Amino acid sequence: MYQDNVVLCAASAYDEKFYLSEDFAILPESIKQELQIMCVLFTADVGGVLMMEFDPDGKLQLRVDVAEDDILFDEIGSALKIKQLQRERAELFESLEMYYRVFFLGDTQGLE
Repeated sequence: MYQDNVVLCAASAYDEKFYLSEDFAILPESIKQELQIMCVLFTADVGGVLMMEFDPDGKLQLRVDVAEDDILFDEIGSALKIKQLQRERAELFESLEMYYRVFFLGDTQGLE
């Protein structure tokens, strides 16, 4: 079992870049594009760096990092946007969690 969080993808308003971990290159292209659009729009809207990562139990976490001197970062908007994504993209996030648990953690319980 993994001890640390495993990064799925990240987007940075500072570098204006998107990163998808090579471990997830096998995901369907439509899913990769959806993740990219979601992350880039998030950082364009509120700023900072958005990271989507799996915790050791396989739960997808959305984490935001901010530069200390970033006075334009919208902290309240960030929290609201994360809740909105979790609500509107719940099905996608649940599917990604199942994918991670099966292919990375080897958990096939409940698939029968």
